[in-house]
Order: sequence, then C-alpha cells, then structure tokens
Amino acid sequence: MKKVLVLLILASLLAMTSVAIARDVVVAEPGQEVRMLLLPKFLGILVFDEANQGALEAAAELENPAPLIFDGPTPENSVAGQIEIVTNAVTQGIQALMISNNAGDQIAPAAQAALDAGLTVVTWDSPIPSAVGEQVFVAQVDFNETGKVLADMALSILGEEGGQFAILSASPDAANQNAWIAAMQEVLASDPAYANLELLTIVYGNDQSEESYNQALGLVDAYPELDLIVAPTSVGGPAAAKALQDEGLCGEGTDNSVVVTGLMLPSEVLAYVENGCIPEFALWSFVDLGYLTYYVTYLLATGAIEAEPGVMFEAGRMGTYEITEDPTRENGLRVLMGPFSIYNIENIYAAVGMEAPE
Repeated sequence: MKKVLVLLILASLLAMTSVAIARDVVVAEPGQEVRMLLLPKFLGILVFDEANQGALEAAAELENPAPLIFDGPTPENSVAGQIEIVTNAVTQGIQALMISNNAGDQIAPAAQAALDAGLTVVTWDSPIPSAVGEQVFVAQVDFNETGKVLADMALSILGEEGGQFAILSASPDAANQNAWIAAMQEVLASDPAYANLELLTIVYGNDQSEESYNQALGLVDAYPELDLIVAPTSVGGPAAAKALQDEGLCGEGTDNSVVVTGLMLPSEVLAYVENGCIPEFALWSFVDLGYLTYYVTYLLATGAIEAEPGVMFEAGRMGTYEITEDPTRENGLRVLMGPFSIYNIENIYAAVGMEAPE
C-alpha cells in the first residue's frame, strides 16, 4: 500500500512538473503591430532573399498588421550602408531590427544606440562579435561545428594523403565567416586526422561573383599545387567553380584537377556538382532561418519573452527553442537553429526538387 501511495505521489509530482515545464514555453500572441526591418549583409544575394521569404511566412502566421521591411545596402557599400540603415531606423519608426552583420564590431555603436532608443535588436546569420548592441543572435548552426564540417569535407575530398587548399571567404569583417574559418583552423591544428591538409592562404571575394571569380583564378596562378578551394560563402563557391570550369581545371578526365567545397545553395551549384567541380558541399535552410529570426524578434518586441538564458518559446512550425549563452562569444546570447545538410551527386536532385537522371 505504501508503495502504491509513493508511486501515486511521484506520478502526481511528475505531472505537475510537466505542466510547469509546458507553461514555461512561451507562445506568441498573434495580431500585435510591430514595425520590423530585416537587414541582410547586402541586397541581391539569393540566400538572403530566401531568408526574407521565411520571415514573410512567419509574419503572415503571426498576423502582424505592419508590413515587413526588407532593406539593405549595396555590395560595394555594405559596411557603411548597414551602419547607416541601423542609425536611421531609430528616427524612422522602426521598432525591431534583424541584422545579418557584415560590419564586425563597427556596427556595435549604432546597434547600441538603437537598443538604447527602445528598439529590439536581434542578429541572424552573422552576429556582432562583441555582442554589444544585440539582444540575441539567431545562429543557423553551431559555429564550432561549422569548422569541423568544412574540415571533414576537405578531408573527404582530398583523402588521407591530403593536399593543399585555400579558403575563399566573403569579407574580412564578416563575423560568421571569420568564426567558421577560425574553428576550421582549430580542428586542423588539434586533430592528427587532418595533418596532411595544408592551408595555404585565405583570400576574400567580398561576396561578389566577379571578384570571387578573379580571386579563384589568382589562387590557381599563385599556387600550382593547389588541390581544393574551400568557400564558406554561397557567392564565392559557385564563382570559384565557374572560374575553374572555364579554365578547364575541374571535371572528369582533368589533369591536375582543382575542385571546390564549402557552404552553398543547392540550386546554384547543381551543374558544378554534376561535372565534378564541386564534389560535395553543405548548407542549412535560409527560409527556416528567416522564419525563426522573425519569431524570436516578434516575441522580444512584444514583451512575450526576455533576452535571458533559459527562456523557452515556440516558433510555429519549427517547434520549441531556448535562449542560451553563446559558447563562441563571451557576452552573447543565442538561439541555435541547425542542422547542417551535406549535399553531393547522390542527394542534390532531391534538394532542388528534381528526379535524378538514370
């Protein structure tokens, strides 16, 4: 009888705990008006357009009467342009900013001024390195994991015998790119499994196709023994593959082949995967990233949640998330989306909605 009583008490406590946990997961109240601005690194990049699609989907679900503003600088004026947009938002009636930062800590004073003026400030895709001026960073994936994924793809392509590779990044001020590269270098230095992979140099194409194309050609000219270009940028990867293809340096039957891997959008690199210029690559869903970012920002801006570790919330179709301390930045908070998807000739057709050729 005592055992039964104990079991009943435990069951009751467990049920009460479950209810308490359920109550701790905040659900957004739709229909509240918040003027929100989604700020990409700059305009004209497909992955940022996809993030905007996701944010628009979330905006419709949350029935925000205020239309979502999607605005950004030109590629040539990305750093100063982002700072200007954040600065002007304070006087233009914007209530919430969602920033994919391309200005490093240069944007921190403007972001902090917006925060001090009462705006909600969330970063996504690329954070403010010092976390000054932002409340939460919506991370697509764990940045340390990104470094290992890049290293693993390089090892998969080059094999145990290894080889020489170079990194073609976006811009020197891109916090996400810099963190991924640093994490990759840490993996290469700390694990003997990667001992035969030799990183030659890091160059920057500033997320512009022509400049990335030329940087790829420059790498081939400067390093005759180059085997691989690692491009953790959705612009740099396809541009590098095109440069190598145009020069006859990649593809089946090519002598002294140089190939590309990195972080890219499946729809933009199908042809290069088919011809062998990009054996494999990785990415996540930018639609989901924009969707999740909008939910986080709406919840913060409406006062439903605070930017504090341990806060849990529901993000529509994507489920439950938690705000945690950012292990990659001393003073930052983050919401981690995940996961990675690795693409190659075996699964890229499904990723772009096509049937594989027989």
